[in-house]
Amino acid sequence: MPSRHPEEIGCGHVVERYVTRMYAGLPRYLVLNSGRFLSPRWRHTNRFTRHLLADAATITDEELEALLEYEWRSRLTAAWLVGVDRRERFRARIGDLLLASEVCYAGSAYCFALARFGTHADADILTAYLDHYLPRTDLHYDQPAALGALLRLDARLGTHHADRFTEPNGLWDEWVRGAEHQGYPSYTPAEQRRWTDLLCEFANGWARR
Repeated sequence: MPSRHPEEIGCGHVVERYVTRMYAGLPRYLVLNSGRFLSPRWRHTNRFTRHLLADAATITDEELEALLEYEWRSRLTAAWLVGVDRRERFRARIGDLLLASEVCYAGSAYCFALARFGTHADADILTAYLDHYLPRTDLHYDQPAALGALLRLDARLGTHHADRFTEPNGLWDEWVRGAEHQGYPSYTPAEQRRWTDLLCEFANGWARR
């Protein structure tokens, strides 16, 4: 489904409240996308995270659906809110959006949400994504985030879905060579797993408080 203008779906005020809310001069979506909240030097983390948890708990399913029909900033933020609150009823929607890969940046947030759900169904979605997009060495989409999320799920579920992707000279190595050829930085599976762990443990830690 193509993204729509906020007025078409009546979510202009929702975008203002949940997506472009400002923190130290930065909109929420940009803070989420950059991972700035993970830095111990960013003194606005406490306020940012309190608001994120509160909004994740109070935003309605209808508002989330509206954001998921809009552009990448709104989709990214909505996926984060879904993941933080573990609204597993959005699993199929998040999976469809990830596989469609219609917009930039939002895919990493979809992967975060699936990693937070933490079930075999989420591992299946990530596996299907990698099956489809790793052979496309010409596309630099969300392959790293998907692999990191799948590795985390494998470790937690005792499964081995990622093994066939990360074997020497397998699909992952081939995709990385293609990314390097296009001028993108190289990625290791361990780095992607570590990044996913940081995001999820950050959400876990604040949720427990």
